[in-house]
Parts: sequence; structure tokens; C-alpha cells
Amino acid sequence: MGEITDIQVVKDDLLQNIIWIIALAIAAGGFTFLMRQTIIVMSRLIEFDLKNEIYQQYQRLSISFYKINRTGDLMNRITEDVNKVRMYLGPAIMYTMNMLVLFVVTITKMSQIDKTLTFYTVLPLPILSVAIFVLSRIINNRSRIVQEYLSKLTTFTQEMFSGIGVLKAYALEGIIESEFLKLADENKQKNIALYQTQALFFPLMILLIGISNILVIYIGGMRYINGIIPLGVIAEFILYVNMLTWPVAVLGWVTAMVQQAEASQKRINAFLQEKPAILNYTDTYHELKGAIKFKNVSLRYDDTQITALNGLTMTINAGETVAIVGNTGSGKSTIAALLTRLYDIDEGEIDIDGFPIQEINLNNLRASIGVVPQDIFLFSDTIANNLRIGNESATDEELIEACKNVAFHESILKFKEGYETILGERGVTLSGGQKQRLAIARALLKKPKILILDDSLSAVDTQTESLILEKLKQAKLTNTTIIISHRISTVQHANQILVLENGAISSKGTHKELIKKEGYYQELYEKQLLEKEN
Repeated sequence: MGEITDIQVVKDDLLQNIIWIIALAIAAGGFTFLMRQTIIVMSRLIEFDLKNEIYQQYQRLSISFYKINRTGDLMNRITEDVNKVRMYLGPAIMYTMNMLVLFVVTITKMSQIDKTLTFYTVLPLPILSVAIFVLSRIINNRSRIVQEYLSKLTTFTQEMFSGIGVLKAYALEGIIESEFLKLADENKQKNIALYQTQALFFPLMILLIGISNILVIYIGGMRYINGIIPLGVIAEFILYVNMLTWPVAVLGWVTAMVQQAEASQKRINAFLQEKPAILNYTDTYHELKGAIKFKNVSLRYDDTQITALNGLTMTINAGETVAIVGNTGSGKSTIAALLTRLYDIDEGEIDIDGFPIQEINLNNLRASIGVVPQDIFLFSDTIANNLRIGNESATDEELIEACKNVAFHESILKFKEGYETILGERGVTLSGGQKQRLAIARALLKKPKILILDDSLSAVDTQTESLILEKLKQAKLTNTTIIISHRISTVQHANQILVLENGAISSKGTHKELIKKEGYYQELYEKQLLEKEN
């Protein structure tokens, strides 16, 4: 009867323990779910905010910044670097909390059973702490180097894709492949060096866990022989030691992750601390009309130390069409860059409608100016969407009208999909002349007060050029038009022509006046006249 009672007690205890185990497992699962929902989701939200902050910084920074920083490196900061930081703020924090809870609970339970055996069990852990400190410093340095080499590799491949036409035209595939393999091999070696250091963590942990097991068996065995503890305590401590394997393993993994995140965060911080060279000094909006004055304006580019403009003084009245000609490097394109405040002048003053250009709201200024640069950039999108960059709300009729004004509508209709034709990267689908006409139409849709054509008719024939200029004149789509060109046919009908030499105006006047004066314009006219006759 007593034996049956003992069996029933054991069954009851066993059932109770099973229920406790199931309940605790469910509770642990629930808390794990809640922790993942809070910490991991939080890390994703931080990643979202950080990427937006970096992207906003991309937009704030000036052209001069992009001249000295490579695209691949900038892309890497918003992708790889942000991801490393997210891993620290998400999984690293979550697993650290798991580790600390499990470690505290396990050590507390072990201490309650036998403090002496607990002491010997955790004795190897200080050695692990010292080893982690040393390895972490090495990992931090190597992580920074790996990120830098990844940026170099990304930049190289991005440039290769962008310049694939040039590579094929000059049969440079073999040379570029050799350079890529060399860079990839350097990147591989840096990664191997990093992961060799990280690989020391786990063997070291296994060694220390093994030492702890040996100490448990030896010290615990001696204490059992001396009758201090029962035999079951040794088995229990071996289970606890193996339970500590996960926290110790996580410690190494988290430490490596923290070091990588620290290296990435330093790169992100250095980027975010960059100050924009061009600042918006006012929120006041002005309705610009297009009267422009340059007063003794000088500019030297910081990256090249080339003096682009040297004491330039000129006046352009609202409603005028002004042409600017001059040798390469004379400062023509710099005028366009200064009017849109891509750069700020070193000396002098630029006024628009009587307001100093720095006192005009920057967004207001750029919204009032339509620029068609020498290097046309088109997005890998439809023709219609590329046109609407100038005016998002433009109707189909407005698109067609703008394209007709630049003699491009008929060309678009020849494409199978018409205005919905998808352009290749950077507009590779179109010819040079088609790109220029699309870019001019895009600028016209903006309905700018000031239109700047920076050598943007060089790829069209003279007949089409004359047609476009006549359409622009008839339509009166802008108040002021500035035409920068090397072609006499482009500039001869302007109200005034300015000749630039060495960053200053050497002569000015109408076409009829300038062809009678000795100098650059007369020489250019005679040269192009002779070429036309031949």
C-alpha cells in the first residue's frame, strides 16, 4: 500500500513538473515573440529613419562634395553601413538580453546548490573576457578596412557599368577585368583577415566550456567522494555548464557585431557631419522676372584650384536673349552654375531683380530657372516621366506642345510605345540630338523665368537648331534666355553676345557688331563660315 502511495506521489510530481515545463516554455515563447516584435521592429524603424536622414544629407550637400567622393562609397554608407548598425540595434540587443537573463538565472541557481562548485565552473570566464577585449579591438580595425574596400569595389563596378560603352569601344575588357580581379582579391584578403580573427571566438568558447566541464567533473567528483554533495549535483552542473554555452557563444557573436557597427557608425557620422557649402538663408519667396547683374564676380574651384571667373561684370535685362561664347575653360558653364547656386562666389555680387542671390530662397531660385546642361542626364524611365521631371502635373497635351516646340514630337511618335517608351540607363536609347531636345522640352515644361541652354544644341543639325530657336522666340515661354554655345548659328540672333576670355568679358555686342571687331568672335565666325562653304 505504501509502495503504491509513493508511486502516485512520483506520478503527481512528474505531472506537475511537466505542466510547469510546458507553461514556462509557452511563456518563454510568448516573451520571445514580444521581444522580437519590439526590438527587431524598432531596429527596422531606426534603419528607415537613418536611411532617410542619410538621403536627406545627400540632397543637402553641394556639388563640390560629390566631386571628391565616389558614388560607390556613398551608396555603401546607405546600404552596408546602415545594415551593420541595424544588426547592432536589433539582433545584438535582443540576444544580449537573452544571454544576460539566462546567465543570471543559471549562475543564481548554481550558487544556491553549491557555491564552491559554481566558483570553479565560472573560473574560465574572466579569461574569456580578456580574450574578447583583445580580439574586439582587432575586429574593429579590420571591420573598418573591410567596409572601405567594399566601397572601393562598389565604386569600381558602378563606374564600369556606367562606362561600358567606352570599355567596349577601346577593347579594354581584359585590362578592366585584371584590375577588377586585383581589387576583388584585395577585398577577399581583407575579409579573410577579419573572419580569421572572428573565427577565434568559437574555438576559444568551446575550449573554455570544455575546461568548465572538466572542473565540474573533477571538483564535483572530489566533493561527492568526500560526501559533501550528492552524485546528482554533478550531472545537474554539467547541464548548467552546457546551458551557459549559448550565452558565451552569443557574447562572441554580439561583440563582433558591435565592433562592425561601431566602424560603420563612425563612417555614417563622418558623412552626416559634412556641412553643405550652399545654404538657404531665407524662407521669403520672390516672383522673379529675370533681370541679372554680375558685379566684379570671381570664383576659384576648391577641388582644382582653377580660377573660373575673374572680375566678371555684366548686365542682362529681363526679357532679353543673351548669348555667351568663348574658348573651352573660359568660364561659360560656371555662369550657369552660379545662377543656380550650385556654387557660391568668392568675390563680387550677383543680383537677380535687384536682390542679392543669397537673399533669394534657394528652392524659389532653382524653381525659377530652367537649365539644360552640356551633359544630359535622363532616367531609366518612360519619355513622359522624364519630361514630367520639369513639371509633375503637366498634362499629355502640355508634353506634346513642349516637344513640338523643340521639334521632338515627330521623333517620339516613331517609337513603338510613343511617349511611354522606356529609355535605357542615362537615356542610351536616344541619340545625342534626341537627348538634347528632350532635355530642352523638360526645361520648358518647368515654365522658367530664366532659361539657360548650356551648349545644348550642339548635337542637332543647323536646320533643326534654327527651328527650335524660332519656336522658343515665338512662344515666349521664358522671360530671359541665356544661350551658351560655340556655334555662331546658335547665338547670332541674340539681343547681345558676350565673349568670355580667361573668366572675364573681352567684348560684347550684337552679331553684326562683333563680326566687324577683331578678336575671338570674328575668328570663330570666319572659321565656321569657311567650314560651311567647304
